[in-house]
Amino acid sequence: MRLPHAIDLDDAALRESVARKTESATTLLRRIATDYRPAALANSLSVEDMLLTDLIHRERLDIENFSLDTGRLPTETYDLIAAAETRYGRKFTWYYPRHDLVEPYVRTHGINAFRESVELRRACCHARKVEPLQRALAGKRAWITGMRAQQSATRAHLPEQVFDEANGLEKFNPLADWTEREVWAYIRLNDVPYNALHDRFYPSIGCAPCTRAITVGEDIRAGRWWWERPETKECGLHAKQP
Repeated sequence: MRLPHAIDLDDAALRESVARKTESATTLLRRIATDYRPAALANSLSVEDMLLTDLIHRERLDIENFSLDTGRLPTETYDLIAAAETRYGRKFTWYYPRHDLVEPYVRTHGINAFRESVELRRACCHARKVEPLQRALAGKRAWITGMRAQQSATRAHLPEQVFDEANGLEKFNPLADWTEREVWAYIRLNDVPYNALHDRFYPSIGCAPCTRAITVGEDIRAGRWWWERPETKECGLHAKQP
């Protein structure tokens, strides 16, 4: 099984597509920074979000970079945070779960109740991710994600821009049409820091108890909430648009 970043950087067609899509994403980010201020990148520390972090830094764009600390992130994710803040000379803005939401959930259902049903998993995600995201987006005119259409069945028709009804602002997905190979080519060509778990076959990384490595032939999102059906594998951060 090949690691996702084990790609041929001498592939001229790949380098050309990365250059073209980089220019397109950069143009969009410049427009967001100019026309939708204040805007923010919701940084999950995924390889896609690290690519966007690198572009925002290179262009010195006035776009906030924030992350959600659910309280259950892998050690490797915290290591990446430290490396990224050192690399870019910029502290991330952090949002944490409210204790009055997490503590009653754990007391009532148990520390790992999210594995018992989709409803309990979504309730855990709401307390640890969705509610902090709502606070992070308060007062913003736009937010940016690293989502790609290729990532899962729930994202197959992902638009580059859409009005987020749930949060009342514009939502941008600059990497919507990027492939996994293109993302990794950019990361390698520009020496962008990434989560060490990617080197252990974790293509998609969330909370530690909800993430596992994948095996040959599995979808890249197979390691997220692997006990659920593919069509339920969203945490609620990205509400489905009508």
